[in-house]
Amino acid sequence: MENKCCNCNCGKADEDLQKILSKYEKDKSNLIQILNEVQEHYGYVPKSAQLGISEYLDMPMSEVYGVVTFYSRFTLKPKGKYNVAVCLGTACFVKGSEKILDKAKEILGIDVGETTADGKFSIEATRCIGACGLAPVFTVNDEVYGKATPELIEKVLEEYKNK
Repeated sequence: MENKCCNCNCGKADEDLQKILSKYEKDKSNLIQILNEVQEHYGYVPKSAQLGISEYLDMPMSEVYGVVTFYSRFTLKPKGKYNVAVCLGTACFVKGSEKILDKAKEILGIDVGETTADGKFSIEATRCIGACGLAPVFTVNDEVYGKATPELIEKVLEEYKNK
């Protein structure tokens, strides 16, 4: 297994992954649970972790990668310290969430699925988050902002930039 994660050669990634894997039997049915824990630990599923999981569960790397890319919960890239998620579900979309997303992209200078160069912000477009009565909605990490406007996201992002 590669002894690196996040493009470093510290070996810590190997140790951390081994701790995660040691909790599970070598059974393919544990793949989702392992991926969830890896995602929680690293903030994404690094290629080196996918390779380690593949070897541990004795399954093709392509199968692990297929699961990672199928489920939107998993990401192949690190997210920013502040993950901005704009709901594009039906209720939010008809109430203007696309304008909110466009404003976030303009302010941060990145597109959906990207992270700012300083690692502070990332943007994602989500489907319904279950707050339709507050539509349109966006979140920053676990904080929900309802009845949102482009002006509100501008104000909120400015506050986070100053943290």
